[in-house]
Amino acid sequence: MSDSVAVVTGAGRGIGRAVALRLAADGHAVVAASRTAGDLETLAAVAKDAITPLTADVADGDTARRLLATATARGALTIWVNNAAVVEPRPFAELDPQSWDAVLDTNLRGVYLGCHAAFRAMSERGGGVIVNIASLSGVANVEKFPGLTAYNVSKAGVIALTEAVALEGRATGVRCVCLSPGAVDTEMLRRAAPHLRPTVTPEDVAELVAFLVSPAAAPLSGVNIPIFSNA
Repeated sequence: MSDSVAVVTGAGRGIGRAVALRLAADGHAVVAASRTAGDLETLAAVAKDAITPLTADVADGDTARRLLATATARGALTIWVNNAAVVEPRPFAELDPQSWDAVLDTNLRGVYLGCHAAFRAMSERGGGVIVNIASLSGVANVEKFPGLTAYNVSKAGVIALTEAVALEGRATGVRCVCLSPGAVDTEMLRRAAPHLRPTVTPEDVAELVAFLVSPAAAPLSGVNIPIFSNA
């Protein structure tokens, strides 16, 4: 049993993978979730004793319950990182309801489900930290790119959700914070905006997550931290 268990979604690659490895290196037991079993197997092989892989889709209503059960079986749930996201570039005129729902189901509903499961469990045990990964695409008055309407709206929703969860978490010691990276060197960026040349790495973002879940960041809750790069 571990004194600190962290759940990380979208952990198969990119930011989620870097976060899972960093939290494991910092001594947390990590439950790593991804839709791709092969990516999880590769990740777990790097930190065999620290990382428990769970193949799951965050848009599935049962996934958060499974993640919570797996985490609490390992010890005390103290951290939950909602990172899983998808992007489906499509001009707005061609954006059909099915494509809209597919993006919002993963990027916003999935975060809500994760926040809800974590919030209830953490409130019962006296506190914890939820970190939501949004995007500059969801931040007002920041340059946007065509074809990303559903993605932009989903990330704006994550930022608003973070504020709401943090507000109600004050009474029970649950902190909720949000990171909004811009151009990070990931496969998703190459799909969404291949013209950008990022200078921020997934490991850079993981470093910030490690700080936000530490006691040093205890005063921070309800904030959204934008991450700009020289892309």
